[in-house]
Amino acid sequence: MQEFHEHRRATAWARKSLGAVADSPRDTAGAADATEFRISAGDRLRIDALETGRLYRHVTGIDHEARLMTPQELAELGDPMATVLFRRNIFPMTVQELLAALPQPTTPSQQAVYLISEAGQIPPDTAPGLHRDIRFAITRCVQGRDVDLLVSTGANADPATTFLQVAAWDPIAKVFNYYMRITPTWVWAGNSWSALAPGSRGNGCFDSHINGSVVMKELRQPWLNWQSQAATIQLAPDDPLRGDPLYQQVSGAQNLELTVRSLVSRWTAARLAAVTADGTIEHPDHLLRHLFTTTSVNLTSSATQSATITPTGDDLPLPAGLWLNNDALLDDLALPATASLPLAPASRYVDSLTTFGFRLEEKAGGFSRTGDSFFAFVTPEAAYEDNDVVRQMVQQAIIPAKFAACALMVDFTNPVFSTDRARLMAYVPTAPTAVAALSDRIVQAILAAAAKLPATSPEARFAAAWNLTDNSWATTFAQRIDTYLGHVTARIRTPSGFDDYVRLAESRRREFRAMRLNEFELTLPVTDIPADAPRLTMLEDATVTP
Repeated sequence: MQEFHEHRRATAWARKSLGAVADSPRDTAGAADATEFRISAGDRLRIDALETGRLYRHVTGIDHEARLMTPQELAELGDPMATVLFRRNIFPMTVQELLAALPQPTTPSQQAVYLISEAGQIPPDTAPGLHRDIRFAITRCVQGRDVDLLVSTGANADPATTFLQVAAWDPIAKVFNYYMRITPTWVWAGNSWSALAPGSRGNGCFDSHINGSVVMKELRQPWLNWQSQAATIQLAPDDPLRGDPLYQQVSGAQNLELTVRSLVSRWTAARLAAVTADGTIEHPDHLLRHLFTTTSVNLTSSATQSATITPTGDDLPLPAGLWLNNDALLDDLALPATASLPLAPASRYVDSLTTFGFRLEEKAGGFSRTGDSFFAFVTPEAAYEDNDVVRQMVQQAIIPAKFAACALMVDFTNPVFSTDRARLMAYVPTAPTAVAALSDRIVQAILAAAAKLPATSPEARFAAAWNLTDNSWATTFAQRIDTYLGHVTARIRTPSGFDDYVRLAESRRREFRAMRLNEFELTLPVTDIPADAPRLTMLEDATVTP
């Protein structure tokens, strides 16, 4: 039985199916004949039941069936899709029709087009059968001078059948509304608050927009997989995409990074203002999980192209996010650490490619090539959206800077997927709590527990940090960071030390692969390290242990 699977990614949230469900990694011919969208387990949306020119609602996990939005519901949507298009009975079916139906940009800054492909750096002539899966990301300023519309769609597929999704900012409700075209019309898939609601959290588009905001996984230089000032997505000389007007407008992802950071912060500010408006936070755990857990990640890498690294080359700077949450600790909290980031001998890196069997694989297409990803040493790092919530909570005095620092320092050598830090969520209240009492209530609960636990427990480590004086905690934390980075600098030059850090990075990549953000096989390299190898953790002496 044939199935059409629209990409399970931040900008494609559903799949069309014909008969039996069987996962497929990419668009398949014949999509226009599909009659049903499989939104999630148990939820189906009959395409042949949808009426042309009507807006439907389907929030996965909340709505088991799509239904027409009422006139009142449509009137309450204040984003450009609703106000400019849907209220005027305009329902464009392709990205070209969508952009043409909007007010046309009067300045170049009002629209930007970006390009991404996990296969984009693989020369087309070396892998002619590889599905290149190129996508456009388009930003548009419609109702003002700031970006309020983000569009994502396939670039090298039929515009009428490839996925087409939009995140649109509503300046009145101060949320992103999420829409997807399902021919012959459009479906509203929820808004930013839906991402936080128990029924819809982690479902549908909110398995990737997990915190209600826009997503760009590769947010930092060299913007892995994006066309940017660091790399150009390669096309065959006769690729018809070259003649696409949107392709001819493509700009570098370094500009998209700035837009995404701004949009994430816009939603964070609106969210915090709403949940603290009356001085009481109804769900404190919804905010504190950004500090104590990993709700999402970004992907980072060395800025060095892997193919250019030779055994006799210069030392290789690995991504800072592998070692610690430098954005939160050093930038936002301004801990006065002075140590330089560790540099890896190029020969150790080159040897590791063979030792661990690094390769790129797309099993569905039968593609395999030895070596690392285009930019060396990809690893998950602390998500900007998590850090942004913590940063703004500190700025708005929802939590003290010392409290945030003590929490992060509990296990600062593991900036993502820390089970020790996550354990402290047990002390975060889940019932309404006054903003003024929030941090003190958590601290007292942790201190009480720490008194009965070993000194090595996360509770005791938090307590020891909290008991530092207000004049000494920042300096003490910085000294710990400097000492730790010194240990890493020494160990990374040894064969066993570097190999440990390869295993650590792969352990974190396995954690990422289990997330719904992991959408394409070529996003990360694979190795010979077994998929069931123990999870690894980094200690302050720079050793790695299960």
